Amino acid sequence: MHLPKHQLAMTVLMTPDMANFSGNVHGGTILKLLDQVAYACASRYASQYVVTLSVDQVMFRQPIHVGELVTFLASINYTGNTSMEVGVKVLTEDIRAQVIRHANSCFFTMVAVDEQGQPTVVPALTPQTPDELRRHQAAQIRRDLRKEFEIRQRQLKPAAPKT
Repeated sequence: MHLPKHQLAMTVLMTPDMANFSGNVHGGTILKLLDQVAYACASRYASQYVVTLSVDQVMFRQPIHVGELVTFLASINYTGNTSMEVGVKVLTEDIRAQVIRHANSCFFTMVAVDEQGQPTVVPALTPQTPDELRRHQAAQIRRDLRKEFEIRQRQLKPAAPKT
């Protein structure tokens, strides 16, 4: 399977060393894999190293179990000047029951950096398909909401010290 440069798929078998005491995969293990696939997708697209700026809307909808195959589907949804939003959809597959579940989706903002670690320009993404256009519009809304949230946070005055 050959995906376009702005998309990436990664499948990982969930093994016992990834599990907590109840047999579910640790959320931290999934977060690490999410960050790796977002990094791989963004760095390949930008042809640069990237760093993680933020992670939005991580919601563990369903537990992931040892023995399941987990597929991470990543896509560049939006590009700014030096940043990119990477959407990642997580699908789990119970190999024996042949059941596929949507376990998680989230959004990473990644920044391309040069050899000195300074932000560097990324290629502009031009959405082509209806899905890409929808993802691009949703990414713009999330970007606007992040900016608004930052402004509102700055407007909060520090609480008076208790006496």
